[in-house]
Amino acid sequence: MVKNSTNLIVGVICLFFVSGCALFFVSGCAVNKPSIGIRYAQGLQGIPGKIECEYYDVGGEGVGYHDSDNVNSGSGQLNPADGTYLNEFRINEAVDISYTKDGVDDSEYNFVQPRMERLYVGWTEPGEWMDYTVTVRRGGTYSIGLMYTANGDGEISISVDGEDATGPLKVASTYRDEDKEGWRQWHHWNYIEDLGRIELEEGTYVLRLHTVSHGNMNYDFLEFRSAN
Repeated sequence: MVKNSTNLIVGVICLFFVSGCALFFVSGCAVNKPSIGIRYAQGLQGIPGKIECEYYDVGGEGVGYHDSDNVNSGSGQLNPADGTYLNEFRINEAVDISYTKDGVDDSEYNFVQPRMERLYVGWTEPGEWMDYTVTVRRGGTYSIGLMYTANGDGEISISVDGEDATGPLKVASTYRDEDKEGWRQWHHWNYIEDLGRIELEEGTYVLRLHTVSHGNMNYDFLEFRSAN
């Protein structure tokens, strides 16, 4: 079970808020350091609910994310830098981001039809990760859902405040032999309702989404539903 990172201590406690983060000082006592991730401006995300994968924390390489190269292969590359929100989303960061498009992501080979113009993280490689500062509104056991594509079987995992919380979670391939368009194997959308379980207590945490094996997966959102 992942526990809240602050301890209850009898004594004099001073609490300050700096850029949305709580800093704790206790006279004469030591406390556990609270979560220090900084949310993306549009990503005030909570559990239960959906965690939009493109709304990873700010801070850049090694802080809010780790990517295998320093190029955003979607924004400004696949999608032209034309000043529009979708084509230039987080263009100066290395996490690879694109969005669902008519004629590409709406094919008959989808397992689940996605909404169009949905941002997603793609071009994933093993060893990459993204952080999400989230508020857990109710403690308990949650099922983990994932909206994704995968050109081959892969694995992800989730850690919480630096501790593994799930172990490797298998992500089933969405490859389909009957689709003869090779490029479209990266665009067969599926939703797994119960990829695994995670226990969380009420509080604020930094969740880290790891690409563990295979890569070649696109992530739209994670969804956490009560399994109690």
